[in-house]
Amino acid sequence: MTTAPNLLSLRIVVPPLGTEGSVECRPIVDGRDVLAEVFDAGPAEDPRFLLAPGTPLRATDTPRTVRLAEAHCADACCGGISVTVRREGRHVVWNGWRNPVAASVDLPELRFDADRYEAELDRAAADHSWEWPARTVARLLEERVHGRTDWLTAWECELLSVSAWPSEPDRLTVLLLHPGRPAIRDGHPWLQFRLSIPVSDDHPAAQAEALVSRLSAEDPRTTAEVCGGSRAYAAQLGYPWPERRRRPTATAT
Repeated sequence: MTTAPNLLSLRIVVPPLGTEGSVECRPIVDGRDVLAEVFDAGPAEDPRFLLAPGTPLRATDTPRTVRLAEAHCADACCGGISVTVRREGRHVVWNGWRNPVAASVDLPELRFDADRYEAELDRAAADHSWEWPARTVARLLEERVHGRTDWLTAWECELLSVSAWPSEPDRLTVLLLHPGRPAIRDGHPWLQFRLSIPVSDDHPAAQAEALVSRLSAEDPRTTAEVCGGSRAYAAQLGYPWPERRRRPTATAT
């Protein structure tokens, strides 16, 4: 008797805005949240990674390892869940479940009808109804500047990411690397810069276009803050290193 293929649904979970937490893309298989059964140390991966163009969830004949969840600290510390994804004829197979801090993961091999599987990936990737305005602006801005080299070359910066977090629902964050990944590779000084940008009630697409124009017209390093690298690298590149604010000391009375 032939066993019916498993059925995959990708559920996006968004924590209440204004609270700490992560947006999650949770795989629901035959109505079961399979990650919830084996992992509670951290969230499922963000949809911007699991559903982006070129996602490793797209199955090919070459097996790919895909991380589906990670501990709040890091998978090397408190674990995570990964699975091997591959195409096998008319099916997509998930197996080889792994958690780096566990001997095994108690989940079976899953087999999905390839056409229905790909249709679910397409549906989930196209559905942005769960986004709040800042998240939409961040996505549109990243789409517009991804792969562009003109302003990045002009300012000696490389775009790392554009993000929006539930804890700051009215802002987005742009991370830049100066002067770029080759500096890290070659052992030269480098710094990471962060731009925190407020988002208004204007149409998200209009805001994204305005931000593209802004980033094209002015050096973002003049208004960004250094958030990565080292004090020595900052000195060599001519930027101040951020000082940590000291907590006030209690005074005896």
